[in-house]
Parts: sequence; structure tokens; C-alpha cells
Amino acid sequence: MQSMKTNFAEYISGLTADFTPIVGGDLQQEDFIAIDLSANNPELLKLEQLSSEAFSIFIDHNLKVAGKKVAFGGYNEVRKLYQRSQLFNKNLEEFLNRNIHIGLDIWTAEGTDVLAVLEGEVHSFQDNANFGDYGPTVILKHDFDDEIFYSLYGHLSRKSLEKIEVGQQVKAQEKIAELGAAEENGDYAPHLHFQIIKDLQQNKGDYPGVASKKDLDFYLENCPDPNLLLKI
Repeated sequence: MQSMKTNFAEYISGLTADFTPIVGGDLQQEDFIAIDLSANNPELLKLEQLSSEAFSIFIDHNLKVAGKKVAFGGYNEVRKLYQRSQLFNKNLEEFLNRNIHIGLDIWTAEGTDVLAVLEGEVHSFQDNANFGDYGPTVILKHDFDDEIFYSLYGHLSRKSLEKIEVGQQVKAQEKIAELGAAEENGDYAPHLHFQIIKDLQQNKGDYPGVASKKDLDFYLENCPDPNLLLKI
């Protein structure tokens, strides 16, 4: 028998045939470039501080050099940028600290439209306003072929939460939000955190997007690579 990880990952991958937009209605696959924000990237060591401004400059520079509009990546990536927030690092033992990213980040301009990847309904939403957190967040519930799962959209604008309602029906490729600025998105360079979640574990408007090494196996099974769905 195949593992849950293989089964659910294959199921997610089978829901889309090719590149599926998630930001900006007119962006194409060729507008995207992969970016490495892991602890192993020597370019990040040149940053004077792990601030939203420094990351914005770093990402904008990479996009300009490559002639692209959007950077993406970060699934199962060990990162140092979470060291600045007590939200993730409360333990002296590194094994227990949360520093492994389990969603996919889409880095592009503040105010960019965020699109529902699949049809579904609004499960929950809230402003996770802690420093280093998601900021405004929307979670959609999906039900295809009796398989229920969820998608999380984080680092949105506060305006995005003003007219949304729980239970609201959403069509695939419908605009559901806009990307927030650093002062409202948890103090990050503007980007979307997108995550697929099989078991939401009774959470509402929030779900861990960064895991510790101790819990990584569970989260990789429960939250497969979102690019299986997006196919960037």
C-alpha cells in the first residue's frame, strides 16, 4: 500500500494539467523564476540584516537581472530569516525550533491580485498580526471526489479581509485578495505564502507554515509541495 504522502501528493498533482496562475491575472509561466532563500545561499550572507527592506532589494535585484516579474520557491527549505522572530525560535535546542518552510512563496509586488487556484469555499480568515506571522490570511476548503482538503493564502492586505465571508463560494481563478505591504503582512517583503493542507487539525484562519526538524515528517505528509498543483 502506498503511503498517505504519495497518495495525497499524486492526487493534488492530478487536479491540474499544466501551469495554473495564482497571482496577477496576466502573468504567464515564463514570468516566474525560482529563487533560493535557504540558509545555504551565500548571497543572503551579504545582507546586512534580515529585514523586509533588505529582502525586497535582494528579490528585486534577482528579478531585474533575470528579466522576470515573479520569484517563487521555498518548499521544505531551511531558512535563517525566522531567527528574528520569537514566534518561531523559543527553544535553545535547534532541533525544536521552527525554521523549515512548508509552503510555497510567490514574491512579487505589493497589491498584486491573488487568485483562487481551485474552486471551493471560504473556510476561515483572520489577521495573524504577530511580528513574523502571516498577517491577513484566508483559508479555502475544497471538496473533489469526496476528498476534502484546504489551501492557505497568507501575507495579504488588510483590505482583503473586509468583504470576505465564511462559506462564500469561490471559483477557480477568481480574485480573492491582494498582496499586503510589509507593515501589514508580518514584516516581510511582499509575497504570497501558499500552502496545501490535508488535515487542518481544527485550525481556523491560521496553520503552521514553518516546521521544526522534530515535526518535519508529519508536515511534509500533511502539506505536500504546492507546486505539484501550480506547476510553475
